[in-house]
Amino acid sequence: MKSIAYLASCVTLVAAEPTKRPTADEMKALALKMAVDVISTKDGTPQKVVYYQPESAAKNLNGPAVPLLVFLHTWSGSIEQGPMLMGLAKQRGWVMVAPDFRGVNNHPEACASNLASQDVVDAVDYAKNHARIDPDRIYLVGGSGGGHMSLVMATRTPELWAAVSAWVPISDLTAWHAESSVRKNAYAKMIEQCCGGIPGPATAAEYRHRSPLFHLAAAKGIPLDINTGIHDGHTGSVPVSHSLLAFNALATADKQVSAEDIGFMVREQKIPANLAHETQNDLERQKAVLFRRSSGNARVTVFEGGHDSEPSAALAWLARQRKGQPVDFSLNDVTSPQAPSVEVGK
Repeated sequence: MKSIAYLASCVTLVAAEPTKRPTADEMKALALKMAVDVISTKDGTPQKVVYYQPESAAKNLNGPAVPLLVFLHTWSGSIEQGPMLMGLAKQRGWVMVAPDFRGVNNHPEACASNLASQDVVDAVDYAKNHARIDPDRIYLVGGSGGGHMSLVMATRTPELWAAVSAWVPISDLTAWHAESSVRKNAYAKMIEQCCGGIPGPATAAEYRHRSPLFHLAAAKGIPLDINTGIHDGHTGSVPVSHSLLAFNALATADKQVSAEDIGFMVREQKIPANLAHETQNDLERQKAVLFRRSSGNARVTVFEGGHDSEPSAALAWLARQRKGQPVDFSLNDVTSPQAPSVEVGK
């Protein structure tokens, strides 16, 4: 097996060259090597958290406070995904935590449960206790199920985050259950396992509690960047409507995307002609921006792609944000070395 040092050096979100990409077993070995046990302040159980800290950021050393990156795994992922952004955090000199937050979303303790959200907070507190963390630069990022949980955490603990970057997120579990049922994939059953059954009167409260769409008003005070691929829901598992409706929940009435335009994008995998002018040439992105709109602290981007994420672009945007400062949606001409754009794990 390759050494842990080698694996750590090649991990960003995936390796730059497919032939050098670590295997699943190697990623799990790396994750367990990096993991610490953090005791849940909610139920007292030890929870695995992948933890990376530059030596110079140690609490007992003098020096400036450093940013903290919190990375959340995907819907069917777990602790093995923890190291996936470590390379990018290392490039920037940031501390990184990647909590397991109760693992795969196929049981009630996972999927935005109160236990899972406390696990994220406990991981942040662990970093604060071991490194010189800048409280004005605590950033949250995740894709797919991690995007779902990123939106959830933006609503439940908005005071914690300097900014949140969510990629191809699920925002409404009832809607996604119906969409997944039509596609006959595994996600409908997994949602039922988390929420106590199919959507209906007996489970409505659970579905709503775990769906960030209905709670996003609480996150209007923080910079929030939502990203979706135009082909998702066709080549991927989460229709673009989830991101667009999440943006609408944060936007003023005059900036919301109409139901007709959302339906067109979901159905046709194209941007409506009346919205085609709302785009940008974003040099931080590898995939073309097809539609972009902002309102207050929120921005939504529809890009040419499917169930994908761009970790370098996510961190570049996060790095410009500071708690208590106006949101910065400016575009840079020069960026740090980029990791590849990748399909987000299911």
